[in-house]
Amino acid sequence: MPARPFQLSHTDHAYLQTLLHQDQMGIKQFKRATGLLELDRGKPIITVAQSLGVSRTTVSTWAKRYRQEGLEMLHDKPRSGRPIEIDGTQRAKITALACSDPPEGYSRWNLRLLADKAVELQYCDHICHTQVAQILKKHPQTASAKNWEP
Repeated sequence: MPARPFQLSHTDHAYLQTLLHQDQMGIKQFKRATGLLELDRGKPIITVAQSLGVSRTTVSTWAKRYRQEGLEMLHDKPRSGRPIEIDGTQRAKITALACSDPPEGYSRWNLRLLADKAVELQYCDHICHTQVAQILKKHPQTASAKNWEP
């Protein structure tokens, strides 16, 4: 009888079975866990891929990562990229500023004024008017305040 090409440890198999019965897992984690269990049952990669709606390459990668990393492969690795410069608190302050009374001599805030004032009030080190527009666009309540204009 030929050896199975993929095999989970008994501990990992039991852990994955338990994990699948919990409701606190994302779809990626669910698919990876299910895929590993199906491979452990001896199902071919193509069958597992079709049943989970992923490519054959994806299932192959899961098996390879399991052999290298163990169950750590269930979770995504941190991705590189530009870090968030303006956090939620800073966004809230900028939104509140847009809803406040405009500076003396202006009937309304404009995006450049908001950006300059946010830096002046040290809400952030730097911000451009387009970033202010993106922040305010995500908060429809600021449009109803009518204290700023695009």
